[in-house]
Amino acid sequence: MNTVLQTKGLCKTYIVNKRQNNVLKNIDLTIFEGEMVAIMGPSGSGKSTLLYCVSGMDRVTAGEVVFNGKETAKLSDKELARLRLDEMGFIFQQMYMMKNLSVLDNIILPAVKSKKNTESRKETEERGRKLMRRLGIDDVGDNDINEVSGGQLQRACICRSMINSPKMIFADEPTGALNRSSSDEVMNELLSLNRDGTTIMCVTHDPKVAAKCSRILYIVDGGIMGEKEMGHFDGGEKELRDRERELNNWLMEQGW
Repeated sequence: MNTVLQTKGLCKTYIVNKRQNNVLKNIDLTIFEGEMVAIMGPSGSGKSTLLYCVSGMDRVTAGEVVFNGKETAKLSDKELARLRLDEMGFIFQQMYMMKNLSVLDNIILPAVKSKKNTESRKETEERGRKLMRRLGIDDVGDNDINEVSGGQLQRACICRSMINSPKMIFADEPTGALNRSSSDEVMNELLSLNRDGTTIMCVTHDPKVAAKCSRILYIVDGGIMGEKEMGHFDGGEKELRDRERELNNWLMEQGW
């Protein structure tokens, strides 16, 4: 199984009011191609900081991060930005989009900015619309972003994250701002992408979301304190209930 992401001795320290705050401490982590890994833990445990560090959105204080064979600490800011644009996809709780662009134009923006994209504008737009059809939002492509629901907007963010065919998607609380129905729809789309081979790392506080992932990492005070293999979720309701029960029992053992 190919390794997509690996960290060795990853540390992240912030200096606040001249005091050292060690947010991440000696994180050793490997994520393999095709996995869907959930990062869980109490508030302030370092979940989002870990995602930002391994994806190159934030620089590590010490240790190594190797993404798709590239050691990110050795890359310049420009090279890191290019790596994120061309080989990574991002989905956040807050659905950041350009207010002056339509939904479709927001989706294809990373492809328009990518130097590896050799398509015409028309071809890129067609790829964007194909992704929108897949996620059931092909009828809102020409809408402004304030003319669609939260669930539709998050699915548009998934389309945007996929437009450059990334090696891996990083999702930070992707369902946190959605109601349960929209949350289930978004997670089902992420599961579909994962079944097609896309590797996903998902920070979440929601056991119902995590139960659909293939592996769970539990972080406390900046360190990985527990790990649970769940296997790939096939989609049955009974299987989901069993997985949720198993995961909740394990989380209780971890001190959730």
